Amino acid sequence: MPIYIWKGRDSKSGIVSGELTAENEAAVIEALRKRNIIVSSVRNKPKDLMNMSFGAAKVATKDISIFTRQFATMINAGLPLVQCLEILGSQNDKPAMRKVIEQIKTDVEGGSTLAEAMKRQKSTFNELYINMAAAGEAGGILDNILNRLAIYLEKNEALVGKVKRSMIMPVILISVCIGAAAILLIFVIPIFEKMFAGMGAKLPGPTLFVVALSKFLQKWIIAIIVVVIGAVVGIQKWYKTDKGQLFLDTWMLKIPVLGDLQQKSAIARFARTLGTLLSSGVAIMDALEITAKTAGNRVVSDAIMFARKSIGGGETISGPLKTMKIFPPMVVQMVAVGEATGGLDEMLNKIADFYDEEVDGAVEGLTAAMEPIIMVVLGLGIGGMVVAMYLPIFSMTSAMMGSK
Repeated sequence: MPIYIWKGRDSKSGIVSGELTAENEAAVIEALRKRNIIVSSVRNKPKDLMNMSFGAAKVATKDISIFTRQFATMINAGLPLVQCLEILGSQNDKPAMRKVIEQIKTDVEGGSTLAEAMKRQKSTFNELYINMAAAGEAGGILDNILNRLAIYLEKNEALVGKVKRSMIMPVILISVCIGAAAILLIFVIPIFEKMFAGMGAKLPGPTLFVVALSKFLQKWIIAIIVVVIGAVVGIQKWYKTDKGQLFLDTWMLKIPVLGDLQQKSAIARFARTLGTLLSSGVAIMDALEITAKTAGNRVVSDAIMFARKSIGGGETISGPLKTMKIFPPMVVQMVAVGEATGGLDEMLNKIADFYDEEVDGAVEGLTAAMEPIIMVVLGLGIGGMVVAMYLPIFSMTSAMMGSK
C-alpha cells in the first residue's frame, strides 16, 4: 500500500502532521477524522532514491524476536498498545526496525488493529505472526500470544543457526581446496613446465596430465567462471518454479547425512509452527496452510497441504501424514495420540523439542562425516599435483646417481 504524508489541525495541539499507510487519500482522510483531525493536505510520500536503487533494508529475524519479547513484557505490565509501540520505536537502535514500529504505531492510531497494521508490513511480519496477533487481539490474550511468538522465533532462529553452522566448515574447506588447486595450476605448474622444457627431460604420464590440466585452466578460466555463475543463477531461477523447487528439495532430502539433517530440521519446524498456532487459538485449517508456507521444504509443504485437504474431507491429520515418507512413524503416532487426547498442540511441541535435539546430533554427524572426506580429497588432489611435478626431478636424480 502507498504511504501518504498528511497535515491537519486538532483541538488540542493545533497543527499536526504525520504519515499513514492506506489504500487511497479518502481512506487517509477517513482515518484521521476518527481521530478528530481536520485534514488540510494529503500527498503521496516520495520514494527514497536509495531504496529504489538498492532495495529497502530488511529487518533481521533476531530484531523481530527481541521486539516481540519486549512487546509482550510491556503489554503484560498493563501499558496501552500505542504507548508500548511508541517506547519500542524510540528505544530501538536499528533504523529499519524502528521505521516499521513507527509505521505500525501510526496505523494503530489511525484506527487499525495491530494485526491489520502488521499485515501492511508483510516484508517484516509473516502470515504466522499476523494470524497469531489477530488471535491474541480477538481473545484478549495478546501478551500470552506475543510470549509464545517470542519463544517460537527464538527456537526457530536457533534451529536455523544450527543448520547454517553445520555448513560453515565444509564450505570453508571446499573453498580452500578449490583455491589452492587453482593457484597451483595457474601460477605454480607453468614455472615447473618451463623448467622441465629447458632440461629436455621426458615427462612421466602424471606430470603430462597435470601440465595439460594447467594449460586448459589458463585458457578457459574466464569461461569456466562465467559458466559456474550462470549455472548458479540458472538453478536459483529454476528453484523459483514449481518443478524446480520440488525436484531440488526432493534431491536434497536424499543426500546422505545432509538429507537426514534437512528432514529433521523440517519436521522440527513443522511441529513447532503448527503447535504454536494451535495453542494460540488459530483454526486448524488456517494453521496448516500457514505451516505449509513456512515449512522451508517443498516436499514437507506438499505433505501438509495434502493433510489439510484430507481434514476438509473429515479425516484426521495423522492419517495423511502416515502415507508421506517424510514423516517417521514415531511422529505420526505422537500426532495420532495428540488428536485422540485433545492435546495435539502439546504433543506437537514435544515433537519439536525432540527433533531440536535430533538436529544437534545430525549437525555433529554431518561435521564428523564431511571433514575427513574433504581432507582426504584435499590431500589427494593437492598432494597428487605436487608429487606429479616432482616425479621428473626424482627420475633425473635417479638417472644421475645410476650413471655414477
